[in-house]
Amino acid sequence: MRYVALLLLGLFSVTASAAEELKAVQIYSQDELLNLIDSNTHLDRVVADKCQLNQDIEARAQTLKIPAYQFLWGDMLAWGVCVKADPERGIHYMKLAAEQGMPAALEQLGRYYTQGKLVQTDKEHAVVMLREAASLGNQKAQIQLAELFIQGYGSPYDFEDAYHWLYNAITDDKATHQKIEKCLAELAKLMHPKAIRNARRPAES
Repeated sequence: MRYVALLLLGLFSVTASAAEELKAVQIYSQDELLNLIDSNTHLDRVVADKCQLNQDIEARAQTLKIPAYQFLWGDMLAWGVCVKADPERGIHYMKLAAEQGMPAALEQLGRYYTQGKLVQTDKEHAVVMLREAASLGNQKAQIQLAELFIQGYGSPYDFEDAYHWLYNAITDDKATHQKIEKCLAELAKLMHPKAIRNARRPAES
């Protein structure tokens, strides 16, 4: 009798373990997904969730046209995360998210066009995308945009805005802080003193 009880207990443990493994993963909320994207852990999360949400993610990207999900689905396709790699479709979905004004999508595409990653290098086009992302407060885009200006790309008319955004940037990351300081110093060499004074105005509340 004791043997039967132990056997049943073992079967129950195995069944409970299997049920735990098959437990449905809840789809991410908009805020949760945006936080994952901002910390660049969105693809890691999809893998950690054992690729169970592929259909939900695709539906929210393709049918509901939610920018954060278009970006996530595009990234998954571009790099073959939980799906067969399809860079062309991946970039397409990233562009759809960017067209809806998603800063992270604009920044990533701008970075890809700067580096020639998945797409052909086009730094002038990168400037356009990064400027839009920068104007929406994306700090990564603000730094990359300033770096392109320093390299000679873009319009001098935009230097004041770039300086203004970085002058008012807040970060607790030492490396980022140093990058910003370097960009400000290099931009200042390209600007009229009056433009620098204007750029040092406080950020709009």
